[in-house]
Amino acid sequence: MSWILDAFADAAALAVAADARLIAIIGLSLKVSLAAVTLAAVVGGLVGAAVAVGRFPGRRALIVLLNAAMGLPPVVVGLMVYLLLSRAGPLGGFGLLFTPGAMVIAQFVLITPIVAALARQVIEDAWREYEEQLRSLGVSTPRAALTLLWDTRYSLVTVVLAGLGRAMAEVGAVMIVGGNIDGVTRVMTTAIALETSKGDLPLALALGVILLAIVLALNALAYGVREWSVRRHG
Repeated sequence: MSWILDAFADAAALAVAADARLIAIIGLSLKVSLAAVTLAAVVGGLVGAAVAVGRFPGRRALIVLLNAAMGLPPVVVGLMVYLLLSRAGPLGGFGLLFTPGAMVIAQFVLITPIVAALARQVIEDAWREYEEQLRSLGVSTPRAALTLLWDTRYSLVTVVLAGLGRAMAEVGAVMIVGGNIDGVTRVMTTAIALETSKGDLPLALALGVILLAIVLALNALAYGVREWSVRRHG
């Protein structure tokens, strides 16, 4: 039992001392995940709005596909992105494999369906409420989609924060396409997996506690934004 307490004490010491290695790993994790979520928010938001407002052949099938894609296995996504970015793959000439860029792409592929599916539900609920009013004003379908994107922006913030939490906690895909290279592509989740296997518990614990704190903070922020939005429109 004492060795566990010692490991936690060493982990706390690393965090308090702002260990350079620890800070570098956290910084890269945030950089990769924020980049992926920003791209996913733009693409997923637009796709979700288009599916919510539009009426076109295959719409129901697309909704089912988006909902199913929310549960994409990260290792499968990592494998697909690896094949695309490998030297023999169609995008191999860009030299992105085993770089932070490859990790951004993998997280983007994982997060976009989540943002699109959740955004579609939020905007479709708003569309049911405002469709008659917008139609009477002669608003076109694309403009209605953009209008509802803006009108539901506070609810969509919680969707984006959920995507960010998912990105921060992901390990399988980023390990495959990033290679977990020290100082280059090592993020919190992959570092925790590696350091635990090596027996370096203080660093793994420090990263684990910080990762949990970030995820909890994101959930608290999402809850706060949702409650504030309800009161504001209440």
